[in-house]
Amino acid sequence: MEKELWKPGNMLYPLPVVMVSMADRQGRYNIITIAWTGTVCTNPPMVSISVRPERYSYPILRDTGEFVINLTTRNLTRAADFCGVKSGREVDKFEKLGLTPLGADRVKAPLIGESPVNIECRVVQTIPLGSHCMFLGEVEAVHADGAYMDEKHKFHLEKAEPVVYSHGAYYVCGEQLGTFGYSVRRK
Repeated sequence: MEKELWKPGNMLYPLPVVMVSMADRQGRYNIITIAWTGTVCTNPPMVSISVRPERYSYPILRDTGEFVINLTTRNLTRAADFCGVKSGREVDKFEKLGLTPLGADRVKAPLIGESPVNIECRVVQTIPLGSHCMFLGEVEAVHADGAYMDEKHKFHLEKAEPVVYSHGAYYVCGEQLGTFGYSVRRK
């Protein structure tokens, strides 16, 4: 079997695509879509998100030290794409997309009501890495939508049809839902 040699790069695909919500010090909300996210530690529960310093969300995250990871679903794919290509400098994404900001229990950042899982996080370390800065967040609380619970109180995330990202495209169980930027492309 012959393989091509490529230059070094990130080929760890597919990735979860999440919408990270936050609130600045004045209480203005923003959402950024991130695929550079992951589990870091079990005890204490920790996650990471990586953000480019030039992004509108970066100083909000740095200054407040709080964020919420909101899992995306088939129904949230268009919103996730929009939040990844439009800046919070230009548009209130909650309002534009008709998303519901809900109060969190441990942080000032809002939950996205339409997301099946919301993970409240507090930044414990910020690591500059080059093109991105990684925010390590300790999980403060997790919210799960009761619509995906069965009679035995087992959570069925698969029924929410979670979305992954691979090479510029969004997928649910292998079905492509769109490509990067499709939510804002002219028809």
